[in-house]
Parts: sequence; structure tokens; C-alpha cells
Amino acid sequence: MYQRERLSTPIYPPLSTARELSSSYVRTPLNPTAEALTCAFVAPADVSPELRAQWTVLADQAADPNCFAERWFLEPSLALLAEDNEATLAIVTSTDGLLVGLMPLAFDPTYGRLPVGNVMNWRHHHSFLGAPLVRRQKESEFWEALIIALDTGPWSASLMHIADLPSDGRTLLGLKKAAAKLGRPCDTVLRKKRAMLKSGVGPSAYWETNVRKKKRKELNRLEKRLGEQGELCFRTLSQSESAAPWIEAFLDLERRGWKGREGTALACNPREAAFMKTIAQGAHAAGKLDFHRLDLDGKPIAMLINFLTGKGGFSYKIAFDEDYARYSPGILIERYNMRILDRPDTEWVDSCATENHSMIESIWAERREIVRVTVPIGSQRKRWVFHASRMAEDASSVARSWVARFGGRNND
Repeated sequence: MYQRERLSTPIYPPLSTARELSSSYVRTPLNPTAEALTCAFVAPADVSPELRAQWTVLADQAADPNCFAERWFLEPSLALLAEDNEATLAIVTSTDGLLVGLMPLAFDPTYGRLPVGNVMNWRHHHSFLGAPLVRRQKESEFWEALIIALDTGPWSASLMHIADLPSDGRTLLGLKKAAAKLGRPCDTVLRKKRAMLKSGVGPSAYWETNVRKKKRKELNRLEKRLGEQGELCFRTLSQSESAAPWIEAFLDLERRGWKGREGTALACNPREAAFMKTIAQGAHAAGKLDFHRLDLDGKPIAMLINFLTGKGGFSYKIAFDEDYARYSPGILIERYNMRILDRPDTEWVDSCATENHSMIESIWAERREIVRVTVPIGSQRKRWVFHASRMAEDASSVARSWVARFGGRNND
């Protein structure tokens, strides 16, 4: 099972009380001919039923699809995985109440090793994309309203730090346009690439093109040997089936592997187990759960979960029975997962894997670039903090590069 990227999630001090957040808003005139947008910072529990309904609809109208920002995923995330008062929702609406965009935020009093307060998009280590849900063609307006609201927000921050944005997405382009309009830089401070599945050919053609012949032959041999152990069957959860038994089976399968031994399996933490059950059933109810399993004599020995949204998908979790590791059940179910290329409603799938992951990158040929960006916020007087922080960050990066390149020479 390949390791997913794990994010460090510190416990942030509260931004403010729920009452203060609910009443904190800024009406931001975007231009002389456009209506003002309202940016409100709202405690998750205080989101109105009307906005919750719009949130569900917004997911299918978003500039960049992101299942991790959809209501069925983000609400349980905030309820079960966020510390008290750790996160707040930035909600941008038009004057007539139309939801334009939404993003969870948190405050960090430090920027790296610097004592520089910054507002960032809130995430947890089971969330693999940080793009907010923003209505198409309103990307720049969303960011402009948010940045101006952050300038006078109820916390002391000099930077807005947004992580895990797709580098070619409309959301990032909108942020750059908004920052330029406001006369501010929008610096990319980190780039990484991860495996992606995107092709116009079918599963068989893709597999033969991108997987070495020797490896294909070996996997066929392993599948045949595995079939000699009992009845082998690949299955996909249908929309008419209950997802609950499959979710319980997945949690048990993951717990019995190395994650269980290290105490990091979802089932080892009651809140994380509840989170997984809630989001999987929520995705299933929304028709966005793509759940596969490889059974041996009716018992799952490998399981894989995709979440589908818009024209894309996210390969979320995988688990396999280590008693059968010599037969590579994880790769066998990944090969079965290639059938997603036959779906007319899905053009790409993000692996959500770490960069340079040997297993998934050996079978998925495409790459998706993910970036982290920083924009100055606050008063004009605070802008020097942004420039000083960036200079320190650049100097540190250069120093690390020199150490990596020349540090070992003294030991020769």
C-alpha cells in the first residue's frame, strides 16, 4: 500500500469566538459596475441551512473540482477532526445571498521558524487538495473579497498562505489576478508533482502502453497463482447496495496491516473511524463513491476508494491483506481500477500520492503539479513583513541547496 502525503496539522489558537466570527464581515466593492460581495467568517456550526443547501449545489459548479471541500467531506472534517475553535469558514456571497465561494481557514502564529502570523487554508492529513470551492467565472472576485476582508479580520496576520492548489487551475489564476489588481505579489513558495491518470485511451491500451511488458507478465502470473488459493473475484459497490459493510471491511483490512501496527490506521482512532464512515456514506449518497474490492473466497484482500466530482476523481484510500503481499494484491486492484478510464463522466484521476511514489508512478504516466502560494495581507505597514519573510525563506532554501550539494564533500 502506498503512503499518502501526510500534512502536519498544528493546533492553532482560536481566531475568535463563534459569535464574533459570525458577525465579522466586509462588503467589498469589486469594481464600480459590479455588485458588492460579502465575505463572512463563520464558525462551522453557524452555517445557515440555506447556505448548506447552496454549498451542495456549488460543488458541481466549482471552477476546480475538489471533493475535499464539498459539504459531505468538509463538514465531517470540521466536526470530527478540527480542534475547538481551530477553523472557521470564509464564505463569500453576493448581496442577494448567492454563494460565490467557500474555504476553511486557520491561523498560525509562525511562518516556518519566523514569528510571523499567517492565515492559511485549514486541512488535515486525510485531505489532499486545498482549493476552495469557487463559482466558475467568479474566481478573481472571490479572492479579492477574501483578501480585503482578511486585511481587517479579527486576527493579527501578515500573510495569507494557501497550500495544495493545482498549478493549472482556474482558482490559482483567479488568485493571481486578484492579487495583481490589489497591487500585491502572489509568490509560489513550493511546487511538487504527483501521479495522475488522464488519457483518451481505454484501460487495456493504457496498461499495455505504460506498464513494462515484463511487469505485466509477472502480474498475470501472480494473479493466476492467487486464483489457485481459492475463488478470486473483483467487485465494485453498486449504487443500490449499502456502503456500510464495505466501509467496515475497509477499516478492518487497514487496521490489520502496517498502519494498525503503527497505530495510524483509521480504526485506531475513534474520531477518524467515525470520519471515514461518515464521508464514505456521504459520498455514496451523493453518487460520488467509486469503491472496489478484490475478494478471495468472499473475503476482501484488497480494497480501493475513489471519490468522483465534476469531470475528475481522487484516488483516496487503498488497503490490502499483507498475508497475500507476495501476490501484489494492491497492484492487482490498481489494474482493475483502470476501468475508470471507461467512464464518460471522468476525464482524470488525481492519485493523491506523495511525489515520486514508486508504485503508482510506475503505472500512472501523467503528473499533476500542486503548489503553495503566499500573498501579503493586513495594513500597508505590515507589507514589509511579507518581503522580509520571503527573503528569509529564499535564503534558507539556497542554504539547504548548498548543504545538499556540497555538505558531504568534507567527509570524502
